[in-house]
Amino acid sequence: MRIPVFVSCPTSLNARQESSRKMILRELERANLEPRALGRSDYPTEAPLREVLLLARHCSGGIILGFEQILLEKGFAKRETPESRIIKSPTPLPTPWNHLEAGVLFSLGIPILVFREDGIAGGIFDLGASDVFINRMPQAPISSANKKALAGVFQKMASKRKNSLLQVRKETRDSNK
Repeated sequence: MRIPVFVSCPTSLNARQESSRKMILRELERANLEPRALGRSDYPTEAPLREVLLLARHCSGGIILGFEQILLEKGFAKRETPESRIIKSPTPLPTPWNHLEAGVLFSLGIPILVFREDGIAGGIFDLGASDVFINRMPQAPISSANKKALAGVFQKMASKRKNSLLQVRKETRDSNK
């Protein structure tokens, strides 16, 4: 039985991003983890945020894939405040759903792995925003050493989730005696 893992990822990706997503999904499956995502493996019948909560409750882990979805060429940050600043260089932004879904997973106490493309920042992608290590998004071609390290990340997650599930089953059996 594969362990379900919630995957937060935009549905519209460019070829490079799709290649990275597939690389991560392959490693998930090799680690006996089952990727679950709204709009890909699961389709909502209710309001999307409610569906995120319902799906996340059935998962033992979460993965946030921070891909650029918007490129802000120029603008203002914190406009009309003392911290106001002009954005002069292109700034990539992820889908806001990454932050919403990470918040749901975090509030449910579900362990999270975070991957982000270069330049993606803010919210769940900020260092120190949570106790989660922020991983760089893998890109093809990937060296054998980096591929091995990526596989290790998912094997570790699978091992922790499997041990956690076994503990819950043992406690359930013990309480039913």
